[in-house]
Amino acid sequence: MVFPSLPPCLVGARIGRLRAASAPGPADTPRHRRAGLPGAPGLLALALSLAACGSGAAPDAPALDSAAPGTPVDGGAAPQASAGAPAFEDATEELGLDFVHDNGMTGRRWFVEMMSAGAGLIDYDGDGDQDLYLVQGGPIEGDGRARPAGSPSDRLYRNELDPALGPDSLRFSDVTESAGLGGATGYGNGLATGDYDNDGDIDLYLANWGPNQLWRNTGDGRFEDVTQTAGEGLDDPRWSAGASFVDYDRDGWLDLMIVNYDAYDTQSHVDCHSPRSGRLDYCGPQSYPAQPDRLLHNRGDGSFEDVSAEAGILAAYGPGLGVVAADLDGDGWQDLFVANDGAENQQWMNLGGQRFEDRAPAMGSALSRDGMTQASMGVLAEDLDGDADIDLFLTHLERETNTLYLNDGRGFFEDQSRSSGLGQASFAFTGFGVAALDYDNDGRLDIMVSNGEVRIIDEQDAAGDPLPLRQTKQLFRGLGEARFEEASASAGEAFGVPAVGRGVAAGDLDNDGDTDLLLAHNGGPAWVLRNRVGQDAAWLGLRLRGVAGRDMLGAQTALLVAGQPRGWRRVASDGSYGSARDPRVLYGLGPGLLGAGETVEGLRVRWPDGSVEDFPAPPPGAYQDLFQGQGRPAVAP
Repeated sequence: MVFPSLPPCLVGARIGRLRAASAPGPADTPRHRRAGLPGAPGLLALALSLAACGSGAAPDAPALDSAAPGTPVDGGAAPQASAGAPAFEDATEELGLDFVHDNGMTGRRWFVEMMSAGAGLIDYDGDGDQDLYLVQGGPIEGDGRARPAGSPSDRLYRNELDPALGPDSLRFSDVTESAGLGGATGYGNGLATGDYDNDGDIDLYLANWGPNQLWRNTGDGRFEDVTQTAGEGLDDPRWSAGASFVDYDRDGWLDLMIVNYDAYDTQSHVDCHSPRSGRLDYCGPQSYPAQPDRLLHNRGDGSFEDVSAEAGILAAYGPGLGVVAADLDGDGWQDLFVANDGAENQQWMNLGGQRFEDRAPAMGSALSRDGMTQASMGVLAEDLDGDADIDLFLTHLERETNTLYLNDGRGFFEDQSRSSGLGQASFAFTGFGVAALDYDNDGRLDIMVSNGEVRIIDEQDAAGDPLPLRQTKQLFRGLGEARFEEASASAGEAFGVPAVGRGVAAGDLDNDGDTDLLLAHNGGPAWVLRNRVGQDAAWLGLRLRGVAGRDMLGAQTALLVAGQPRGWRRVASDGSYGSARDPRVLYGLGPGLLGAGETVEGLRVRWPDGSVEDFPAPPPGAYQDLFQGQGRPAVAP
């Protein structure tokens, strides 16, 4: 990979630079002037910028309070990345990934151009390894939604991993055309993956600025566009940021939640300017009307119907950017959480599979602990404190800090960003894509965030950068009980290279038992970062499957240790920002999960339909398929 050449003082996290927000457009509100201090003297901002280049000090921030199957599996000590090689290694070029995102920028600072770049992991050919899907933008002409002939398109890369040769055989080859995806030509923002027709093959939904597309996997290595024949609402013409496949009514068929952003097109474009330099800058979401989201019900015959109104989803909405489906209150029904940009989030609680009710204001997830709306780009739903319920983590603009909402087990959330170690460390960054992963396989979940600005960074602009929005990435190592420490310095060289970070998809690309990263960048190349430490620890992997082998999105699994479940994990492909992750569950069997002398005696699974089963402990160091109905019925705690 060839990294961009920037002045030394601009390489890094840009920690220490306090800047003013860009001037609002005609429809902007004072709330959107949140990235700095409007009206601050230019000399003060310049002094702080120079100080940051020299010292790296942070700006003033608010005070932040090989066994046989069924044999018990022993845990082992996890390696420490800081004690040896960096945790991740950039392997983009050697693996054959040559995708470059085209945002279509012309100098006009179109609002849409700096938002996109989604990434996805999808085992489209069913060979047991994760293939890569990259969402493309394209030229912005006319209304900006009809891509001219010959323009770059989305790309699908097949994973050529040879199980007989092992991880070193990992390579990717571009199979876009042979897979029939040459028609995926919309201006893309994100994607969702799931087997909507229960035929055992993973299908693809593309969220675009303009009409969305549903691509059905035919099972022979190809996809067909079924947008116009598979029911209403699939071709949503609005600006969709992302989507999530979810069986919300527990009928065994995956439904689809689509999150829409703003009503923006080139005809409605307004100019915004930087208050410091006066130069043209990007506007924010309050410059344009928010668009309602959409819920599509799967009829079970390969088609969908729009149930947004009757399900209650239209009762509240904002400029949505992130979405996850998870059982937030533990009642056995999949709820929906929508992360809105600069507006209250929605926590849609599932009322028995028929309707949803937004309870975010009452349940603590609508606003920050200070009662403020936040940018809310990326979102995670995982048990981040190890207490057997689903917590939420959201990424935001610089000076807002990212937010960790801890669940009390009943779906009520408390903002614990300050005490977690995740708040202050994110103060100088604008986060988009995010992943929960146990990168060192110590048994505790860690968090990775891909950063990239949305307003012009004046120093980079002055240095001649055509897309002056670059920031570095962050890695946070889990310490247990919702405490984290930043480990970016030991994460690898790529973490210190500024880029316009957007989508993140996490998964085990080489099937060696650790989590790798696929990173999408706006206006730049996609990266593959290979994990170089996790494979040295004990691990076991799971794929939870149902009808015809479909990934059972929404299921949860735990290890049985001393007769009790431990380490609940969610089976999902959603979350992050505009991205789709590896739906398999990967356990690191380090001291964060297993104490001295403890063993994994079995597995417990909560299936999406509410049933619970126990399974024997699988062999370590391999992925094991668990099929619904093949375990022993159990009662969930």
